[in-house]
Amino acid sequence: MTDRASDKQQRCPCGSGEAYHACCQPMHQGRPAPTPEALMRSRYCAFVYRLADYLLETWHESTRPQSLDLEHSPDWSSLSILDTSARGDSGTVHFRAVYRLGNGWGYLEEASIFRMAEGRWYYVSGETTEGQLKSGRNEPCPCGSGKKYKACCL
Repeated sequence: MTDRASDKQQRCPCGSGEAYHACCQPMHQGRPAPTPEALMRSRYCAFVYRLADYLLETWHESTRPQSLDLEHSPDWSSLSILDTSARGDSGTVHFRAVYRLGNGWGYLEEASIFRMAEGRWYYVSGETTEGQLKSGRNEPCPCGSGKKYKACCL
């Protein structure tokens, strides 16, 4: 766990607006995610807190890697859910995650596929694109603070 563990009493990194202990922490402690979106949010939060075991546990066995090294994972800043759907045992979540990139910001956008097995949702795979964000001075800051970029991280 990183030094960001002290942030866990604050708002959840997944962007829900709830406190971590009321949002993603119960899933990190074993409670099944109720929807694909909830699982996606909890997995994003696990990337922020570098919880590799949780990420592997929630990865569908058909596509799960043997191990996951998060040592060089980016400094994730914010998550936006762009679209989500669930039908029966299948679901999708289209999201954009923003991270620090040197002196700027990068993003990873993914259309993820989820499957339910034995009452639990699992991440299966996703089609990703990555790029660099070009934030204007008066646009919201990519860090997710809610402030304008010029008054925050510029």
